[in-house]
Amino acid sequence: MPARAYWQGQIRLALVSIPVEIYSATRSGAAIKFRQIHEPTGKPIHYEKVAEGFGPVDPDDIMKGFEVEKNEFVLLDQDEIDSVKLESKKTLELTQFVDASDIDVLYYEKPYFVVPADDLAEEAFIVLREALKRTKKVGLGQLAMRGREYVVSLKPCGRGMVLETLRYADEVNRAQSYFRDIPDEKPDNDLLELAEALIEKKSGAFDPQDFHNRYVDALKDLIERKRKQKSNRKIIDTDESGGRSASNVVDLMAALKKSMEKSGGTSTPAKPAAAKAPAKKAPAKTAAAKPAAAKKPPARKRA
Repeated sequence: MPARAYWQGQIRLALVSIPVEIYSATRSGAAIKFRQIHEPTGKPIHYEKVAEGFGPVDPDDIMKGFEVEKNEFVLLDQDEIDSVKLESKKTLELTQFVDASDIDVLYYEKPYFVVPADDLAEEAFIVLREALKRTKKVGLGQLAMRGREYVVSLKPCGRGMVLETLRYADEVNRAQSYFRDIPDEKPDNDLLELAEALIEKKSGAFDPQDFHNRYVDALKDLIERKRKQKSNRKIIDTDESGGRSASNVVDLMAALKKSMEKSGGTSTPAKPAAAKAPAKKAPAKTAAAKPAAAKKPPARKRA
């Protein structure tokens, strides 16, 4: 467990207060971080705090300003901001309980682990955790952290609980403005059945270990190749076969059938032979095409 909690306070349910600590449940260590470098000298780029018409300034002279009118600011220092009294700075009061399905996925922002602050808090913590499990509810409240007050949800997670910050309603764009041009029509039933069969064939339990960041892996490989090369030439990876032209017209039925065949299934119970026949002929065509391609280069050399 990290040495320092992200937030310390109490969860309050009616007259019951439970001292807790909150720790970040995620990390971004997998990302590749770059620094800006001045190419002629190879030196890192640094940034200076400057005042317009004055030049570089002392960090101790910097305050936070809110623009009330054009070029007119109300200045506040950090102590004044920290002194704002807000009960949710130290207390998360659970004011409502809802079904988890009632919260749209768009509202979830960032998860945190919640643990009891000490041995005395454990009993009440466990009671609340088990009550949420039995009722299959999610607790809602508001919590102030690092200069902002959040709407948060609280739900059981193993022996502990997970708190998730939620976006406010005005922070979420209305989906209708993006989806309104999509036709409201029923799909072809045969296509739908094929798609459902393909989904069923590829269904399984989620295991996050099955996925890794391929972009980060590719960047690491590029960095290693660049480090080993003696010159400072550019290394540009081009993928001639990747991607599909926007003008390509895909036969959806054929594509779904082919996908089913590749995944080891059959497209439809009524037409197993028709679905398998193209799969047997395809390798023969490919094999015939390869020797022809191999003979072309020698022909050019003789010429």
